[in-house]
Amino acid sequence: MSALPLAGVRVLDLATFIAAPFTAALLGEFGAEVIKIEQPGEGDPLRRFGTPTERGDTLAWLSEARNKASLTLNLRDPRGSALFKTLAASADVVCENFRPGTLEKWGVGWEDLQALNPRLVMLRISGYGQDGPYRDRPGFARIAHAVGGLTHLAGMPGGPPVTPGSTSLADYMSGLFGAVGVLLALRHRDQTGQGQVIDLGLYESVLRVLDEMIPVYDQTGRVRGPEGAGTVNACPHGHFVCGDGRWVAIACTNDKMFARLARVMERPGLAHPDAFGPLSHRLAARDAVDGLVAAWTAERPREAVVSLCEQGDVPCGAINTVADLVADPHVQARGNLARLPVEGLGSVLVPAVLPRLSATPGRLEAAGPVLGADTVRILQSLGLAEAEIAALRHDKVI
Repeated sequence: MSALPLAGVRVLDLATFIAAPFTAALLGEFGAEVIKIEQPGEGDPLRRFGTPTERGDTLAWLSEARNKASLTLNLRDPRGSALFKTLAASADVVCENFRPGTLEKWGVGWEDLQALNPRLVMLRISGYGQDGPYRDRPGFARIAHAVGGLTHLAGMPGGPPVTPGSTSLADYMSGLFGAVGVLLALRHRDQTGQGQVIDLGLYESVLRVLDEMIPVYDQTGRVRGPEGAGTVNACPHGHFVCGDGRWVAIACTNDKMFARLARVMERPGLAHPDAFGPLSHRLAARDAVDGLVAAWTAERPREAVVSLCEQGDVPCGAINTVADLVADPHVQARGNLARLPVEGLGSVLVPAVLPRLSATPGRLEAAGPVLGADTVRILQSLGLAEAEIAALRHDKVI
């Protein structure tokens, strides 16, 4: 097996729940050693979030904490923070997502750690970032969706804002931006020998993916609102129910694609310049155009709609449930799912590693660990004797 690109990189995952731990998980999939630092007796709250298992933690934990070692350590105790500093002195990356100032209160903030290890890279994800008037406010993904401008877009026109797909979307987005930041910082460190901080607010990752909304507001004053299943910039570009009650997504982003759809519908005249051929005509008559497409999809089952669109080179996809995804032959052929062995459960199906690298593809080695499973091994590697470890356990430092 080839060495992975992050082999030899040690990551201390000091974070909880999803965003920064997701960054650590991604790094671990490509060879980094990830040590999950957890509160003794409690662990990461993700262990109790979602669907519980017979093992006592959740399926979310088993999937999202994969490839990690678990070390219990109470950073509120000076002995715990001292042990963490010892680990950080030789680590490459620390990932954390406490409220700003929390680590400083425990004596393990950026300045404390940088003094011990100038090469250290520190990822700090919080609700609003390390500065600014909102820095001390608590933040979760749902709040980030709201503050970052995404929730305002989700829902039907005139209706209440709804959850934009997943309550954890901003966590995963921020975890991805965090991973990019860590890799950039490691590249800079390799060139200069100096570490640095990556400072990221959950809402910022949402704000960054609002396509043209901000420049449009700046130049025109227009505030985009909920668009339901469509979009203001293209038509037909939405969701359509088929004759079997299942749904498809169709996206005609330009006139050529609409002309193809018109031919597939056996109504090529719809794409005539005097009809709905130009985008401006379609946008002006959005309800009529969507109605024509909806009437066409309603006459045939979903598989037929997808097949006809495929033959006509029209962008169309089934709106899949998770059951559809697991059974999808393309998902299977691409290896998008993988099974992880879990003692007591047999195995658990999880999303596979992304992205796919041709020479050094990432690996899944183990599901989320049992709380404290690696505590003794890691502390022994720091030179602690069995009696010292026993005393720390007795005092609930570990």
